[in-house]
Amino acid sequence: FTGTESYSAGNHRLREQMELEVVTIGTELVLGFTLDTNASDIASALTPIGANVVRVTSVGDDEMAIRNAVTDALERTGLVIVTGGLGPTRDDITKKAVAAIYGAPLRLDSKYLAVLERRFEKFGQGPMPESNRSQAEVPAGAEVLPNRRGTAPGLWLEGDPGTTVMLPGVSREMRGLIDEHVIPRLGDRLQADEQTRVTRSRTLRTTGVSESKLADQLGRIETKIDPVTLAYLPGIAGVDLRLTAWQMPDESAQRVLDRAAECLEPLLGANFYGIGEVDLAAIVLDTLKSHRVGLAVAESCTGGEVGSRITAIPGSSGVFVGGVICYSDSSKMRHLGVPNELLDSHGAVSEQVAKAMLDGVCHMFDVEAGVAVTGIAGPGGGSDEKPVGTVCLAARLGSRSRVLKRWFPGGRQEVRQRSAQAVLDLLRRLAFEL
Repeated sequence: FTGTESYSAGNHRLREQMELEVVTIGTELVLGFTLDTNASDIASALTPIGANVVRVTSVGDDEMAIRNAVTDALERTGLVIVTGGLGPTRDDITKKAVAAIYGAPLRLDSKYLAVLERRFEKFGQGPMPESNRSQAEVPAGAEVLPNRRGTAPGLWLEGDPGTTVMLPGVSREMRGLIDEHVIPRLGDRLQADEQTRVTRSRTLRTTGVSESKLADQLGRIETKIDPVTLAYLPGIAGVDLRLTAWQMPDESAQRVLDRAAECLEPLLGANFYGIGEVDLAAIVLDTLKSHRVGLAVAESCTGGEVGSRITAIPGSSGVFVGGVICYSDSSKMRHLGVPNELLDSHGAVSEQVAKAMLDGVCHMFDVEAGVAVTGIAGPGGGSDEKPVGTVCLAARLGSRSRVLKRWFPGGRQEVRQRSAQAVLDLLRRLAFEL
């Protein structure tokens, strides 16, 4: 495989992008027991360098099915990435199936066998099990791609009918090999071709606003940002706006994406909170750090979800002081000083109780910033007046505070996640208005 040359229905055809296919292997995938995230991870990693995943195929742990899937993919593109089936057990037959396509018998790689044996000794696991010996068997002519995160090495095999890259099915190991070996090699081939075009994307993150309202807010923005395309991607955290520049030189792609983002951001206002994979909790922490205030949280229905989001951010200890999970009415009274009369007259899920929880936790930890959340996550406990999904949120920053009631759709965990996102967003908006 030589960069932009590939195969299509048996014929050579010049393309502006390097095209490849992905074959994911595992009976657990085709039965639906395991979600196949490897294919999407590979596509998202390779697209920015100009490599285009044009097809994804999943097959079970069957040697003939694997051979057919890889053979068909090689005939179409000449480049295939295969994940899974490289372990030490009997159902790990990927190497055997692919080796048969190339007529490359499996041979024991003594150097990699020694690496495996040292790995087991290093981690105090005793002598290497005999079953792991098969992981040191390599198709003749294949190059071993060292795997620092596990025992199954990656394998790079070139020849007739093309290039096959075999990677472990364990996501962490697969992604490590993609970053350390596959991207550098394919990137070098693409950079050698001055005609290489890339597809670049940029994601603008919004929260607290629906997809339809965003669409109305942006109007016919697509005509203004052409040739960039816009996709709306709703999820639990909010609606992501995916901007994509298709198949153009890298410098041009970055330029048109910059222009498109500059068009959108002013229209989004306070609903916009960041670009890319940024977490709202990180935005909140950075904002509070700039205000030099500490943060405390009081949680009921979320059961620690808010605190977990916050402490997952490196450096959160510079802002986050602590929190209280007060699930029962008695714990709300005992630990946060929520008056019994508020609970009796308004109920635990009320704006009044949320505000009292906020006041109590800010007083307890002597901080100027805080959030509180109480609600009905379900599946039971709802009523006509307060159905499942009813949540009351409160936030404070300095002398300013805000309380609101929301209703969130979904199952128990979804309500909890939406509630955590919403209360963090409530605090962010208080800071945004300063």
